[in-house]
Amino acid sequence: MTARFDVPEADAFTRTYWDAAAEGRLLIRRCGACGRAHHYPREFCPYCWSEYVTWEPASGRAALYTWSVVHRNDLPPFGQRTPYVAAVVDLAEGPRMMTEVVGCEPGGLRAGMELEVTFRDGTPVFRPGEAALPAAKAPHGPSERA
Repeated sequence: MTARFDVPEADAFTRTYWDAAAEGRLLIRRCGACGRAHHYPREFCPYCWSEYVTWEPASGRAALYTWSVVHRNDLPPFGQRTPYVAAVVDLAEGPRMMTEVVGCEPGGLRAGMELEVTFRDGTPVFRPGEAALPAAKAPHGPSERA
């Protein structure tokens, strides 16, 4: 059996996050003391160090912050996915998240483009949102300039 490097190991603390992802739900943590959201899941707030943090559903909306197109990766199963887009997105709730962008040609990516979460094998990945998809070109009508 070949080892896989794309499947995280859930522990007692992160099990809630991964169980939700397996059900197609993205969770983040929010601090009850300072009110800020954060990701990756931690047992304390990285801003004020409070331990009063809870899980909450994320909207699944994000904006593309930065990305890199990976053309070669020898670790299974990445070799079968190349090229793929490794990315950092800004979640609508505020935190940045490392992820992968799917369903879009790398040449179609632009900073700030709207993305939405989808799930692959229980792992959150992002795809272009409805507003980011190019609209079908309509023929020019008589009132439009060519």
